[in-house]
Amino acid sequence: MVVNTKFLGDIEIQEKDTVYFEYGLPGFAELRKFVLLPVEGNPSLYYMQSLEEVKVCFIIISPFLILDNYEVEISEETVERLGITKAEDVSLFSILTIPEDIKKITANLQAPVVINNVNNKAFQEILNTDNYSVKHKLYRGE
Repeated sequence: MVVNTKFLGDIEIQEKDTVYFEYGLPGFAELRKFVLLPVEGNPSLYYMQSLEEVKVCFIIISPFLILDNYEVEISEETVERLGITKAEDVSLFSILTIPEDIKKITANLQAPVVINNVNNKAFQEILNTDNYSVKHKLYRGE
């Protein structure tokens, strides 16, 4: 199927590549279907493009690329909700906030996007910990 995207124009995707958020995302509860598309020139980043609203597209990255010691305990409720049976079937992503001043880019490490790669079900898990921030700064320079 052909979908219109915010950054890439019209592109062809397969229905099997749709990631489904049964409960939507915080602030976007009505949007359920997304597709992950690689950002050209940066294999660490992906567009998480809504298939229902072209203007909604998040830039995401693996939190493990931000913090080597990132640890997450996914709730039992989320494990059941997504039908997760093995940890290796799961991908985690952090949503980036990219302002005009690129030095102020942040990552939401407090609420990772959890995707079951077997059935493409997804959920944004809000972690019950103070170890991470919703605005983790990526730029550490002066």
